[in-house]
Amino acid sequence: MALIKSISGIRGTIGGQAGQGLTPVDVVKYAAAFGTWVKKNAKNQRVHIVVGRDARISGDMVNNLVLGTLQGLGIDAIDIGISTTPTVEIAVPEEHADGGIIITASHNPKQWNALKLLNDKGEFISESDGAEVLKIAEEEGFAFSEINGLGKIKRNDTYFQKHISKILALPLVDVEAIRAKKFKVVIDCVNSSGGIVLPLLLNALGVEDIVKLGCEPNGEFQHNPEPLPENLRELSKTVTKSKAHLGIVVDPDVDRLAIVCEDGEMFGEEYTLVAVADYVLKTSKKTGNTVSNMSSTRALRDITEKAGTTYTASAVGEVNVVKLMKETKAIIGGEGNGGVIYPELHYGRDALVGIALFLSHLAKYGKSCSMLRSVYPDYHISKNKIELIPELNVEDILLGIKEKYKKNPISTVDGVKIEFNSKEWVHLRRSNTEPIIRIYSESESETTADNLAKKIMLDIRELIKSQRIPQ
Repeated sequence: MALIKSISGIRGTIGGQAGQGLTPVDVVKYAAAFGTWVKKNAKNQRVHIVVGRDARISGDMVNNLVLGTLQGLGIDAIDIGISTTPTVEIAVPEEHADGGIIITASHNPKQWNALKLLNDKGEFISESDGAEVLKIAEEEGFAFSEINGLGKIKRNDTYFQKHISKILALPLVDVEAIRAKKFKVVIDCVNSSGGIVLPLLLNALGVEDIVKLGCEPNGEFQHNPEPLPENLRELSKTVTKSKAHLGIVVDPDVDRLAIVCEDGEMFGEEYTLVAVADYVLKTSKKTGNTVSNMSSTRALRDITEKAGTTYTASAVGEVNVVKLMKETKAIIGGEGNGGVIYPELHYGRDALVGIALFLSHLAKYGKSCSMLRSVYPDYHISKNKIELIPELNVEDILLGIKEKYKKNPISTVDGVKIEFNSKEWVHLRRSNTEPIIRIYSESESETTADNLAKKIMLDIRELIKSQRIPQ
């Protein structure tokens, strides 16, 4: 069993003993800690929190525990039911709520679930706020209300339609252009929330020919839910077999978007943001910059500079991307895992607005999906990881690598990122959600990207072997 407590929330596998998995005791403890933090910082006299969940098997159980806990704290809960992460993010300010909880473990397998925590803007809470929530949980610094002070629960199932309406109202979403193309689209919604909302969105955009995979929201993921090429073989085959224009896949909470071209080849999750950003930079009446995290492809920087604006890289994590987007007045940003953040709608990764902007782009481009992909710089990212064991001191590993490559340009904003030339880099960082070190490398050559990662992994093993790292 596993339980991971981080500044962005609590994530774990369902069951086991309290404190070792995501048990009912742990759900109540951390929901109570967050509710207490919200009450402390709320502007409203009567505190409200929006709660939504993906379609995981454990979702109903966790949802009931969260709602009951908030009631017990004297907080009114707005339960929007099976939803998406971006939909909850939109609902919080719409409801003038004081915070939000999204019950989802994102791309993790079905045995996982989590509580993602939002502030009153519908954005993920900051690092300092997250640390305060964890402290409240650790100290069990919460007290529950007496009978006359219990909170109330209000159900609201209108937010999918509200979310879609907001997307349709965006000036860059061209419904007429999309409808005119008569796109045939295959969707893979991994048996979660996307199975409900993607068909609604596509129909609203004028897409009527939809082939559905995994659209029953029962939480029985038919494949690993992370939208990576190795998990999308059935989608790829279905796109070519049905002669569709493209395939669309989202993760269980619909904040990540990946595209499959008409020939069954991957558009590349790194290039979802690149294509959408290209469209926004070229079409928007606003001039602005772009942001992605340090582990994302250089291609976004290339198209941004070509457009005459500025690209900036943030530390990994949506909250860090959003912070830098606000500071640099970015008009589009996100993460290379298929996460598109479009501030015109809201500051959060949103696959739904990503779909609408991508289809608008493809419709106006007028050629095939694969031809659209070919117009962008062709980089290859190699994604690797090293499992952490107690004997490994991560900080010493990173310091050792930094010392070895001190003659190269190095950034320590988030872990260690080494530039080998203008087209090649390696980024090492400790994961916020899993007990691993992630090693990302990029080059114009797939072989070179793989070899760069292998070289760094060999360097790490040598550091351990030479006992330069305490064991």
